[in-house]
Amino acid sequence: MIKKIIIWLVSLILLAIVLVSGFVWYNLNFRPVTLDLFFNRVLYEMVKDSPETLSSLHVLENIGIKGHQSKLDDAGPEQTNEMFDKVKHFREMLLSYDKQDMTEDQLLSREILLYLMDFMVQMEPYRFHNYPVNQLFGAQSNFPSFMDAQHQVNELEDAEDYVARLHAVKTKFEQIGRGLTLREQNDIIPPQFVIDRVLVEMKEFVAQPVEQNILYTSLQEKMEKADIEPAEQTRILADAKQAIIDSVHQAYDGFIQYFESLGDKADSRDGIWKLPDGDKAYKLALKLFTTTDYSAEKIHQMGLSEVDRIQADMLDILAQQGFDTTDGFTAAMKQLADDERFYYPDTDAGREQILADYQTIIDEINTGLDDAFRVRPKATVEVKRIPEFKEKTSPGAYYQQPALDGSRPGIFYANLYDIKATPKYGMRTLAYHEAVPGHHFQIAIQQELEDVPMFRKFAPFTAYVEGWALYSEQVAWELGFQQNPLDNLGRLQAELFRAVRLVVDTGIHAKRWPREQAIDYMLANTGMAKSDVVSEIERYIVMPGQATAYKVGMLKILELRKKAKNALGDRFDLRDFHDVVLKNGAVPLDILEKIVNTYITETLAIDQAQTVELAG
Repeated sequence: MIKKIIIWLVSLILLAIVLVSGFVWYNLNFRPVTLDLFFNRVLYEMVKDSPETLSSLHVLENIGIKGHQSKLDDAGPEQTNEMFDKVKHFREMLLSYDKQDMTEDQLLSREILLYLMDFMVQMEPYRFHNYPVNQLFGAQSNFPSFMDAQHQVNELEDAEDYVARLHAVKTKFEQIGRGLTLREQNDIIPPQFVIDRVLVEMKEFVAQPVEQNILYTSLQEKMEKADIEPAEQTRILADAKQAIIDSVHQAYDGFIQYFESLGDKADSRDGIWKLPDGDKAYKLALKLFTTTDYSAEKIHQMGLSEVDRIQADMLDILAQQGFDTTDGFTAAMKQLADDERFYYPDTDAGREQILADYQTIIDEINTGLDDAFRVRPKATVEVKRIPEFKEKTSPGAYYQQPALDGSRPGIFYANLYDIKATPKYGMRTLAYHEAVPGHHFQIAIQQELEDVPMFRKFAPFTAYVEGWALYSEQVAWELGFQQNPLDNLGRLQAELFRAVRLVVDTGIHAKRWPREQAIDYMLANTGMAKSDVVSEIERYIVMPGQATAYKVGMLKILELRKKAKNALGDRFDLRDFHDVVLKNGAVPLDILEKIVNTYITETLAIDQAQTVELAG
């Protein structure tokens, strides 16, 4: 009897495995049975062939699946073409589902995904209108950063996979090189300054002693923390050193030779307008990053207007603080910039103190947000210095999202290359923007959303994401975290910086300003350190349109908040508004407006129902 029961149970288990396997196979190869399965299928298709994305998410490793860890993404042009074909295929599949059968949440997910897919289809003719090797986020700096920040080493196998990836970079750079040749054949060549910058960076990277290379030191530190046997560490480090010499250096030498061979093919024209159909490509870039149909001229004029408003507010504070404002904004800001009281010592100890003070600022605001927020992220955030090998050409700061499984916190990276670029009165605002309640708050909450398709946790809408971070700077001020007038001046300077971006981005790419004109305008109108200004302008050149997203997004969120306040009156609760904005993740601005309109309508309806009930 017992034997029959065992056979019966085993048979049931085998049948279940067959049925589940068949169900999974069907949904991965044909039209998924349900819309939710379709959403998961799309995400699966987009990440399954991206080992680097899988490492960043760090989900499969927890269940022992590590086959991707030794590989890098295929960066060949053919892979790009295949991606666009997939998008068109899945777009048609999405449209085949009956909207009548969808819940409100499913309709929202459908609308968001369709927005992304429609835009990808529009982007296809301009898929090579970019510079894969550039001074800001090019492959030559992304690879070391990825290995340092994303490839985790918790056991010996992880360390061996790390070395395998060092060898794999040679193939990846060759694939990127084929794309560079295609671009060159289509007159898509970066400006001369980009070539100069990346050549210096790559030559310095290759010339550095291997034992000081971040690819070597990072692995060494990770193995020590993982408590791998000393003998194994020695072996792995020897393998890593050889991999850096044989594969990594050769990969970089290939790029160096290519860019040196361009000779006089590059020029000093900086805007995207110089590329084939560049004006059309820029119009699409503005739509991508702002999720609006705003013209370049409208954005330019919006920027000029905001610059005037913010500078007037800043001059008032400067005058109240005893600075001479009779010669105008630029002269007054120079007085402020020249005041040594506002800078840390230009030493290693001074830089360490900056990082410690950033963490203190974040910890402080984290404990004082109950009046403005109900939803809070579970993931923590840390402050780190941007790796020194890349900080010279990096922006003032950036944020890296936490791992989905909680194994890695969010990281606020601060640029400490030029000590004058970190005045004390600007630190609070930068910490609020990059960490709490800015990027870390929003992105970690989005990743932690429940009962939404996985793709919604990573929706890449810049106007929303950067608009929220800029809006957060103002919220922190409104909550009283910048009571020192000079801290508020730092906030206004940061907002001014984003307003100036509207002017210079459209100036470079639509009005055909040369790089020097954009630098001069930003210097005259922000009071920023020249090193930061140059890095920023050069960033806008290689990322057309991206810099316009911040202010456009912030203004839209403020507009929607004002609309909700006016409509709800005493019923308006800032915590409710922030819940509505954050709990759906990043969305295009027009969809955000629909979400806020629904919140207003439903709140008023509840009010009316309660009034009727009381009257009854």
